[in-house]
This record gives sequence, structure tokens and C-alpha cells, in this order.
Amino acid sequence: MSFINVNQIAAIAVGGALGSVMRYAMSGWVGIMAGRHFPYGTLAVNVLGSLAMGFLFVLFTERLSDNVIWRAGLLIGVLGGFTTFSSFSIETLNLIEQGDILKAFVNVIASVMLCLLATWIGVVVARSI
Repeated sequence: MSFINVNQIAAIAVGGALGSVMRYAMSGWVGIMAGRHFPYGTLAVNVLGSLAMGFLFVLFTERLSDNVIWRAGLLIGVLGGFTTFSSFSIETLNLIEQGDILKAFVNVIASVMLCLLATWIGVVVARSI
């Protein structure tokens, strides 16, 4: 298959492993600091990951040479492993099943709005430098 680049695959794999460990560590730390009665850890990871995605995407596509290996390793690998929609989904469903409909609604709205805002801020900051 001509579309498969072994170096890109390796960069994504290494980046994904690193991003997953970073998510585990940050989510756990935020949970300790903010409490576990709301999925603050996943929210924080997703907002920070969205900020980084916006910033790095602009750097790679508009500012720096678009090195496909680094771009794949960081954007797909690290940030793909760092942020996670599946954790967000199960935590929101758990809140619903526990009868915490308001918390579930706040988590959905906060996650979507804050992550979009963070991505936009990352784009604006990267374009301003």
C-alpha cells in the first residue's frame, strides 16, 4: 500500500503511547486536586489537548515546514492518545445512570464549548506569533 509510511506509523505509535500516559497522569492529578464527583480530569485533558491541537496545527500548516512525520506523531499520536472522547462519553453516561442529569448536561456543554474555545485560542495564538 503506497499510502502507508512506516516512519509516520512509528511516530503515531510512539506519540500515542506518550499521549496516553500523559492523559492518565494529568487526569489522575486533576482528579486528586479537584475531586472525583465530576469528570474534571477528562474535561481538563480535552480542553488542554484542544488548545494544543489548534496551536500545533497552525504551526505545522502555516508557520513551519509541514513535516509529515512530526505532524503525525504530535497531532495524531500524542494528542490522539492524550484527548479522549470515549472517556468523556462513558463518564457522561455514568452521570446520567446515577441520576445526575444536570452534571451530565454541564459536562457535555462545558466539554464542547471549552474545547472549541481552546482550539480557537490555540489557532489565534499560533497565528499571532
